Amino acid sequence: MKNTIKYFGIALIALFGLQSQAQEAATSQETEKVGKTIWDRDIPNFRQPDKRGINDFEAPKDTETYFDGVQVRIGGASTIQLQGLRQENSSGEDDLAELGTNFNLATANLDLDVLLAPGLRMHLRTYLSSLHHNEAYVKGGYIQIDGLEWISEDLAGAMDNWRVKIGHMENNYGDAHFRRTDNAMALYNPFVGNYLMDSFTTEVGAEVYYMNGPWLAMVGFTNSTINQSSKKSERDPSYLAKIGYDKQISEDFRFRLTGSVFHSGFRPIGSRGSTQYLYSGDRAGTRYYNVIEGDFRAGRINPATGAELTSFMINPFIKVGGLEFFGIYENASTENDDWDQFAGELLYRFGATEDFYVGARYNTASNDDVSVNRFNVGGGWFLTKNVLAKVEYVNQQYNDYPAGTVYDDAQFNGFNLEAIISF
Repeated sequence: MKNTIKYFGIALIALFGLQSQAQEAATSQETEKVGKTIWDRDIPNFRQPDKRGINDFEAPKDTETYFDGVQVRIGGASTIQLQGLRQENSSGEDDLAELGTNFNLATANLDLDVLLAPGLRMHLRTYLSSLHHNEAYVKGGYIQIDGLEWISEDLAGAMDNWRVKIGHMENNYGDAHFRRTDNAMALYNPFVGNYLMDSFTTEVGAEVYYMNGPWLAMVGFTNSTINQSSKKSERDPSYLAKIGYDKQISEDFRFRLTGSVFHSGFRPIGSRGSTQYLYSGDRAGTRYYNVIEGDFRAGRINPATGAELTSFMINPFIKVGGLEFFGIYENASTENDDWDQFAGELLYRFGATEDFYVGARYNTASNDDVSVNRFNVGGGWFLTKNVLAKVEYVNQQYNDYPAGTVYDDAQFNGFNLEAIISF
């Protein structure tokens, strides 16, 4: 039954993908009030899930919106990799899986985005297939409020600089989560793997944004858990905030700089409630299958090992012509440990419409005792705005881990080919 649901969902995605192509081809005879085609107008205040969404972060803020009835957008993604990795540690390969070259499990997402009223939309993402689950399950969903005309016409314009998001959602800590792979949604990520300290969680909460020209500010809170329950909990809420500047200074020069903070309160040690989810909230799974630990989060670092967690992240983004840089400095501290993460990503996009790119990423995470380093180099080709093919070489090394552990002088390296369809 579960496989039937999965295949039905994939068929549904394919069907609506064909419908979307037909709609795009049918363009110009019907136009909306501002002169855009039916296809061009899409859902307002929405990050496009194709090449047009590359290098977007928060969904664009549209002060002029339209509404002529409930509008439903069905989209999704499907992704597969050919993996050719090898691994070793100080004990040889006795306690590591022997890796070959073969295809990984294909992953699939199903997205529903619904314009419910002027300035009011809903998002829902379902993982149809993932490394960690072969059955369909909901990642999360939220309501996004960008206008209040649906309450009263007198409130038109009251939220021109404001946005509110409420739901069980991907929390907006840092900018790295905007460039990561989210199960099958791998089109925004120029490489195959995510970052070592993969700050990504989906918790119930709310975020309030102020957006004024190039300036952005956000404050929010969550209930500190991804496994929702009405049972009494000793968990304190988590709080997050972001401030940033993002401006297209000239036609060929864009500059963005943001700073974010996340604080997760007390959890009772010695119970399931002690889990911190900021670095372990991804339930879909790693992109490097069966490496080192061999579990669904293999190859990542979880620094959140205490009853409380405070993390902050600084992210510069610079684009000059086709040259693009994205960076991370992050610190995560608990009463038990203190970790730093650095990452630098340099890409060059080229072609008449930047359909091709090559680039490299260096990523390191360390505390006072150990460190992990990862180097990626690769490139990609947008066959269409909805189809991306990538190739990368990755080398990851574990340094100064205790003798006798699986991490002692451990490393994995090799290549990945990845194909993504997203619409």
